[in-house]
Amino acid sequence: MSTVGRPATARTRRVASVVVALTTTALAVGVLQGLGRADHRSPPAPPVPSAAVVFNGTDNAFVQLLIPMNEGALALFEHLDARAVGIDPDLIALTKRLRATHRAELRELRSLLAAGDLAEENVHEGHQMPGMVTALRLVELRAAPVAETTALATTLLRAHLAQTLLLCQGQQRSGHSPPLQALTARMHRDRTAELAELDALVGALSTAADG
Repeated sequence: MSTVGRPATARTRRVASVVVALTTTALAVGVLQGLGRADHRSPPAPPVPSAAVVFNGTDNAFVQLLIPMNEGALALFEHLDARAVGIDPDLIALTKRLRATHRAELRELRSLLAAGDLAEENVHEGHQMPGMVTALRLVELRAAPVAETTALATTLLRAHLAQTLLLCQGQQRSGHSPPLQALTARMHRDRTAELAELDALVGALSTAADG
């Protein structure tokens, strides 16, 4: 639910302050600290909770941040699909797979908000949050020469995946909701594998360029 054009509510201000704390905590953790490089395959998504979900401030801030983060990533994937000529085909293939997981995560995040009787509040609109593919970053990507698009896109994608990992770690440490913690644990496994695949792709591209 957009908050543009309306004064910030007390809840919105509280969510925004917890988001800042969660993001700051995440940035203090090493991006790759303790992350495995195995190919972890996630189990099927759990059913939508039938009972009410209780969030603490960290839980709510995490969900309110991850929704626009995933939406931004999906906009990046769609842009790369539309501009596929000149972009590395392995990157296109990776983003096609990521699209499905990101859409599924959005459905789960919104279902958890509904089960907690919480409104969706985009308290980040207009902010250049770490790891978020914003409208400004997409404008810069669209204006880039074709030869630079793959490198710029992989940089944006890597920042998104790495920041999501850190935010998942923060929710695991300070969150309260068991169903959300189950989701963030799965997201952490997925992002670890996705980041490893992206890094391998970037390494292969660098080797090919040097050769």
